[in-house]
Amino acid sequence: MCTNYAAARRDQLFKHFGVEPPDSPWRDEVYKDYPAPIIRRVDGAVRVDVATFGMRPKKHIPKGVRDFDTMNARAETVGEKRNFSGAWKGLQLCLIPADAFYEFSYETGKAVRWRIGMADGSPFAIAGLWREWNEADGLAYSFTMLTVNSAEHPLMSRFHKPDDEKRSVVILPAEEYEGWLASRSMDEARSFLNLFPANKMHAEAFPAPPRAAKDKDVGA
Repeated sequence: MCTNYAAARRDQLFKHFGVEPPDSPWRDEVYKDYPAPIIRRVDGAVRVDVATFGMRPKKHIPKGVRDFDTMNARAETVGEKRNFSGAWKGLQLCLIPADAFYEFSYETGKAVRWRIGMADGSPFAIAGLWREWNEADGLAYSFTMLTVNSAEHPLMSRFHKPDDEKRSVVILPAEEYEGWLASRSMDEARSFLNLFPANKMHAEAFPAPPRAAKDKDVGA
């Protein structure tokens, strides 16, 4: 699972994804409930909006209910889970533009944070779902990342605790962006939920930056 990633920068949104960046800023590193850009197809047109990471933001968890995480949705059960099924059945699909994502490796016996991205250093898109919220100041959006089992993947099987299931976010090849957003059925959408080739990825140990650097806005 992925609960922290580096969002694509404004210049990357235009140069790599061909979309005009939204006005609202976002931080370099995105965590639960942080805003970040997502790319959607709405009424036949591709658009970018800033949305909250986590399908159900903390402020929308009912009072008295223990806080829970919705940053990731398992591809195998996405159509069955209450927080994700509506968006999945409604084909509310999105691209999550990223520069990298972070996972922990326990190969040394300790938790070591790794940064994972493309071998050529280019930005990429993670397959996601989005939903809409009616809030006091208007419409707001949230999103989640789709994940698949990665036990047989040469790279992604190296992460997570030894006894935990190995999972990976779904990285979409650039040539599949349009097809993913234009999926006309759940079966068609599911055909895109695959592991990305390890030989096109790069990973390295990458300690968390100081708080000041982590909170730097890159969408300003």
